[in-house]
Amino acid sequence: MKQAIFTVKTNRNIAKDVYEMRLSGDTSGLSHPGQFVDILIPGLYLRRPISVCDYDENSLTLIYKVVGEGTERLSGAQKGDTYDVLTGLGNGYDLSASGDKPLLIGGGVGVPPLYNLAKKLINQGKSVRAILGFNAKEEVFYYDEFAALGAEVAITTADGSEGKKGFVTAAMDCEYSYFYACGPVPMLKAVYSASKTDGEMSFEERMGCGFGACMGCSCKTKYGTKRICKDGPVFKKGEIVW
Repeated sequence: MKQAIFTVKTNRNIAKDVYEMRLSGDTSGLSHPGQFVDILIPGLYLRRPISVCDYDENSLTLIYKVVGEGTERLSGAQKGDTYDVLTGLGNGYDLSASGDKPLLIGGGVGVPPLYNLAKKLINQGKSVRAILGFNAKEEVFYYDEFAALGAEVAITTADGSEGKKGFVTAAMDCEYSYFYACGPVPMLKAVYSASKTDGEMSFEERMGCGFGACMGCSCKTKYGTKRICKDGPVFKKGEIVW
């Protein structure tokens, strides 16, 4: 974990209630796709955890959905604003387990952390397929960005207004060597049941501290109680207890 001050470069609306924020700052605390940051928003006591969409040596891209007071304030951020950010939180995905044809499955704001994962897997020469699931066309984002990396991209929407009608499992009828998933628990349960290989799942959870001190995001696994913020948010398929 590393604490640093980040400066907003851009903050734009990319879909219904969804924003993409690019910041500049020290990203040396980040080491794996699937990690998250904890942002201190002025005037609010608890930091807000947000998954990392992408990063390089001195810039950070976050995608978040406006769901409460914290993200509502964040949506009003302007170029030049600064934020105190804890980086390098969580364990992230294991790239070495992917095999040759990894399948990436994201639902809603579970899509962003898969972007940097896709980039790294493709750079390793892997053939990546990504399933991006949303409720409706107005909520779809980052199709072009994943495609530009060289991934084969499938969109699903619950109402059928874009891509294939149904949930992400409707597009899982393909060949893959391993899967990586991120999204709400009902989606993860469905992916777990439909999956044909081993894989990893990143869980969304309300967090008090973000680094394991408060035990507020504890969950049961086959190997005992673990903290989603510290021991996760990524867990292997074989250790999950529903």
